[in-house]
Amino acid sequence: MQAFVDSLNSVLWSTPVIYICLAVGLLFSILTRFLQVRHIKDMVLLMFQGKSSEAGVSSFQALSIALSGRVGTGNIAGVATAIGFGGPGAVFWMWAIAFIGASSAFIESTLAQIYKVKQDGQYRGGPAYYIEKGTGMKWYGITFAFAALLAMSLLMPGVQANSIALGLDNAFGINPVITGLGLIVLLALIIFGGVKRIATVAQVVVPFMAVGYILVSLVIIAFNITELPGVIALIFKSAFALDSAFGGIVGMAIAWGVKRGIYSNEAGQGTGPHPAAAAEVSHPAKQGLVQAFSVYIDTLFVCSATAFMILFTGMYNTQAPDETFIVNQLGSDVEPGPVFTQAAVESVIPIPGFGSGFVAISLLFFAFTTIMAYYYIAETNIAYLTRGKSNKIPMFLVKVVLLGATFYGSVKTATLAWGLGDVGLGIMVWLNLIAILILAKPALLALKDYEEQKKQGLDPVFDPVKLGIKNADFWENEYKHEDSPNPSVLGKKDQNLNS
Repeated sequence: MQAFVDSLNSVLWSTPVIYICLAVGLLFSILTRFLQVRHIKDMVLLMFQGKSSEAGVSSFQALSIALSGRVGTGNIAGVATAIGFGGPGAVFWMWAIAFIGASSAFIESTLAQIYKVKQDGQYRGGPAYYIEKGTGMKWYGITFAFAALLAMSLLMPGVQANSIALGLDNAFGINPVITGLGLIVLLALIIFGGVKRIATVAQVVVPFMAVGYILVSLVIIAFNITELPGVIALIFKSAFALDSAFGGIVGMAIAWGVKRGIYSNEAGQGTGPHPAAAAEVSHPAKQGLVQAFSVYIDTLFVCSATAFMILFTGMYNTQAPDETFIVNQLGSDVEPGPVFTQAAVESVIPIPGFGSGFVAISLLFFAFTTIMAYYYIAETNIAYLTRGKSNKIPMFLVKVVLLGATFYGSVKTATLAWGLGDVGLGIMVWLNLIAILILAKPALLALKDYEEQKKQGLDPVFDPVKLGIKNADFWENEYKHEDSPNPSVLGKKDQNLNS
């Protein structure tokens, strides 16, 4: 099984694919004139605007659901793995893919809003929807929906559950079977409550867990503040083969940094658009900007917190491709993972068991909310596949499959769990990147329209007809433009009524 999974990943994550991910993000950054810099103020302000409705959630709730998916085990174990195989230079490439990936997140999330639908009383949207409506290729949308179902309900929950189980076992000696049972009971209580309950839990838990984790990292950094110039220099030198020790693995630094960066921040992966579509906003670009900022929160804040804790304390190993050690601070039998962060915390806060306990609890919050987000994405794709039909049985089955995968992931080996997760991620990345390259134009038109309305001092309101965007049925037929203060839209509506 492991050999088969490894062979799949060698194709899905071959070197050309990694550079394509970087190139797509760079292309969108150029086409949007680096909106991730120009609109940073709007990104922050828009997070707290808008209210939930019967059909949708607020911008902050949608952001929280997206962050619950983005901020997961990749922020702890993934960062450690990147450093373990790519060296400190991998951290720079995680930053790079986050910076340019923010533009990819904007494109895909804006598309999700443009082509969202109101289905069974709820807003639904995501790659399957915008692929079908934007390209007319229904078979492509169906293919993505099945791939997302496979990844979100079967392949990827195991990675998160595995990290939780290992962390709790190492810290508190809790049997993985007990952990697995506890996880599926808690998950069942939430996911059987639907998207509103998921949004309610996410908006409380996600900010709490992220802020708490970053605060502890700041304590670690404060105790080692004299190391700051050296660590920053090491990251940049290692990223560009300027460091004598890590210069020989610069290719590994790029590969691991990009792969773990995408795994963590999910920019371009096709997961973020699902909750983005559920937001109640007056213009698609608004939620696109909010989702772009979620990439920053994930990688530049939370992933950086992990990286700095590890590098500031020197508690890590880095292994070359020939299996020799470039750095070996923790012993040759220690595999890259949460143990790096545990050792870093314990080296500064010498309370017995504090480091392992802190990381275990962090993983519990991070990974649990990620599995919660996975369910929401799987549910959305079931809704897409069963439009116009009764979906009670398929919805129930996807819950059972995800709960089963979560339990199984709690008790299987870490290597296989990560391998399966990479397969699931790789399939979605391939399908979604091609789609957003084809469909970028409507998102770019929406951004231009948003900017023009802002210059006029208006609260932007979306009118797809004016922009020549077809098949944006919700915005054409259901969105209540008359509630908007935008006179251009009101005038158009009045004109249509008079005619």
